[in-house]
Amino acid sequence: MIRVLGIETSCDETAASVVALDGVAAPEILSNIVLSQIEEHAAFGGVVPEIAARAHVEALDGIVEAALADSAVSLDEVDAVAATAGPGLVGGLIVGLMTAKAIAAAANKPLIAVNHLEGHALTARLTDGLDFPYLLLLVSGGHTQIVAVRGVGDYQRWATTIDDALGEAFDKTAKMLGLPYPGGPNVEKAAVSGDAGRFVFPRPMKGSAQPDFSFSGLKTAVRQAATAIAPLSDQDVADICASFQAAVADALGDRVARALARFRQEFPDTARPALVVAGGVAANRTIKGTLEALCSEAGFAFVAPPQKLCTDNAAMIAWAGIERLRAGMAGENAADFVPRSRWPLDSVSAPLVGSGRRGAKA
Repeated sequence: MIRVLGIETSCDETAASVVALDGVAAPEILSNIVLSQIEEHAAFGGVVPEIAARAHVEALDGIVEAALADSAVSLDEVDAVAATAGPGLVGGLIVGLMTAKAIAAAANKPLIAVNHLEGHALTARLTDGLDFPYLLLLVSGGHTQIVAVRGVGDYQRWATTIDDALGEAFDKTAKMLGLPYPGGPNVEKAAVSGDAGRFVFPRPMKGSAQPDFSFSGLKTAVRQAATAIAPLSDQDVADICASFQAAVADALGDRVARALARFRQEFPDTARPALVVAGGVAANRTIKGTLEALCSEAGFAFVAPPQKLCTDNAAMIAWAGIERLRAGMAGENAADFVPRSRWPLDSVSAPLVGSGRRGAKA
């Protein structure tokens, strides 16, 4: 039996979880506590790093206590403590990692510094028991990447955004249209009653030999369309949202189709190839429908973990800790690990401009 306490504070969720693995049995999430900061940031239309860090400081101790209580596992019974150490907002990372260091030192437990993106990359093994290798599409507020997941600690980035992350494009589109934060769910909600054919927005990078994503041009087209017909009625907003969402789904489908074909070529012996979709944007039903149809046509399994495990959470961090413990990759110097605002999952591929938080990040 392996039990790991996970802590996640990379952005605007304060989270703690206990996950257990007993031999060959399926892993079990014993607790998964997530405290959202949406209300604190809503008035600003986005996450304010200083407010986020302060909220983590105020809440984290209680969240950890609640996770241990819900799991009915004492700190003495935990085998290790895993915490997100990057990438993300450095103030929040400091709070989570320093708290984890203190807990691990006081309880004499190993500390595992986890890459937040690795948590997303390995979640499908927690929820669906997926075997390596598989393809990951990570679409969130800070990241848009296609990654070949070949093993624990073995990741190859095949595509990333050259400007905005997709979640950021959703949030900025919502802000332009006067929709509340967070933008993604509200754009999707407005699009339900919209006409997706009213506005013909560009499909960035569609047909390009370059495998990467781009969303800044699409965002500009939305702004120009909205300005041209201002003031906007509710129906105008709905139509713009529906047209924007259709363009995003079409562009994603084109990029992912190229990746599926490449996966077939590079891993021809994979009996059950799979595409895993993770990140907050993965909840969008139009995008999911497009990708499910694409996978069905290409003979890939489509795997989308439950929404509560696609957005930021600590269960994925605890599970990544278990994976690293089993692989003998927990890290000998985690107690000295310094939080990293930038931490590429694939350390070999060259960084590209973009990914939603800084000007040059993998």
